[in-house]
Amino acid sequence: MKKLLVFCAAALCAVAVYAVHYPEIKITELKSAMASKQVTIIDVNGTESYRQGHIPGAVDFTANKEKLASVLPKDKNALVVAYCGGPKCNAYESAAKAAQKLGYTNVKHLAAGISGWQEAGERMEK
Repeated sequence: MKKLLVFCAAALCAVAVYAVHYPEIKITELKSAMASKQVTIIDVNGTESYRQGHIPGAVDFTANKEKLASVLPKDKNALVVAYCGGPKCNAYESAAKAAQKLGYTNVKHLAAGISGWQEAGERMEK
């Protein structure tokens, strides 16, 4: 019985840890959502990096952290995508968590980040 309880506790912890992660969106999927104007993109690379170049239409998280609710759509089911530097960067989680805390249910992350976006030859905005 103890082994079963330990197993159940471990399984619940694993689920709780997994719940912190956000589904990944690929560049092609993001571009499609952008083309149909069905996404809000949050850049978590910092204001200086944002000024140097970001994904078109992205919001600077650093500059909007305190007023994030005002830059996100009213529809809490709308797609919100956060990104940071690249595949090894986890900074996107701060924006994803903030959006989730505001009640957004469709929060994803662009694991490729700004480095992957640039490597794919995609257009940047300044």
